[in-house]
Amino acid sequence: MLTNIEAVIFDLDGTLLDSMQVWKNIDIDFLGKRQLTPPPDLSRQIEGMSFCETAACFKELFSLSESIEEIQDIWHSMAFDKYKNEIKLKEGAYDFLNILKDRNIKLGIATSNSRKLVETCLISLEIIDMFDVIITGNDITNGKPSPDIYLKAADFMKVSPEKCLIFEDVPNGIQAGINANMRTCAVYDDFSAQLTDEKKELANFYIENYFDLLKYVNKN
Repeated sequence: MLTNIEAVIFDLDGTLLDSMQVWKNIDIDFLGKRQLTPPPDLSRQIEGMSFCETAACFKELFSLSESIEEIQDIWHSMAFDKYKNEIKLKEGAYDFLNILKDRNIKLGIATSNSRKLVETCLISLEIIDMFDVIITGNDITNGKPSPDIYLKAADFMKVSPEKCLIFEDVPNGIQAGINANMRTCAVYDDFSAQLTDEKKELANFYIENYFDLLKYVNKN
């Protein structure tokens, strides 16, 4: 998996962080206060969108009176405490990050989330200094499956795309890596469990958790 790999780039929510249920609850809460109900396929409709794109989608889809900026501010307020104090790394992820650092492999984050929440969480988990670059939805125009966010991360680290490996938890994210000409590893997440077969079909590799991956990399 790591042969000829010079950089590993991670999506964040659902990939490194066990955080997707937080956003499901925020969606339900946010819409419920406006007497609205999220459609069953909402997660697929917004999959891979940047924070700003998601806010724009909500505004149009639900005919919201708030501006796109106001919607984002509300979501920040609803999520901030959880990102600072509650959300944890997925099992085995910290050990895997340390293995990559020991091998002098560059590390990046490429997430559709906002920089404010990303940095708050990574500082709280005391891992922000592990990463050579953090690209968020604030830094790009087109969200996943566009390859823009991954190509921007690779360019910043001065690593060619074919020498990058990405980790993702949803099909649009995996497709973004494919579109960037990078190797891809799908990560199991409860939130996207129904998409597991699709993820396996798209990605070069698939892991249930990082502990399984540790067994492999420790032998190589």
